[in-house]
Amino acid sequence: MGENAAIFSKRYLSRQKLIATIRSREISASIILQSLSQLKAIYKDDADTIMDCCSTTLFLGGKSKTTLKEISELLGKETIDLLNTSENRGQSQSYGLNYQKTGKELMSLSEIAVMPGGKCILQLQGLYPFYSDKYDILKHPKYKYLSDHDKKNAFDPERYLSRLRRSTAVFKPEDMFTVVDIGADTPTDAPAV
Repeated sequence: MGENAAIFSKRYLSRQKLIATIRSREISASIILQSLSQLKAIYKDDADTIMDCCSTTLFLGGKSKTTLKEISELLGKETIDLLNTSENRGQSQSYGLNYQKTGKELMSLSEIAVMPGGKCILQLQGLYPFYSDKYDILKHPKYKYLSDHDKKNAFDPERYLSRLRRSTAVFKPEDMFTVVDIGADTPTDAPAV
């Protein structure tokens, strides 16, 4: 979905409030981007709010300066000790010793940009980000059900929609369901008609 993320998100996530609303109702949603600049181009100032509502960030690699900067800031800094010595020789010798603590980014933009393809950075809500190996999908016990393993497992949207149209869903007048209008501020409960 990477290249189509901008189209998908503009169509189905017409407001940043939708992300906050579905999260408050404990519904999961995944926003998949190649670059944070895609999100910022579509949502401008609301992009930060959307990112704030995401409890997990998974960085698989990239070279967009905006994304690299965001990941570097997410990782934070480490404290390092600097010890400088100096020696002046002349008629009277003098020695100097300077000790200081300073901060250094855990990973600089350039280090993140050249991160090996088999590595990722994962940050879960409430935990510090960590540098990890990417999961080898070939080792997953259900890999055999993916279309990568066997083309007959590929999802066919036309076949799915055809079966959906033939289904005989029946609603009763007393059935309740939630109508979600993407353009509205809040969902409303409505009786089945």
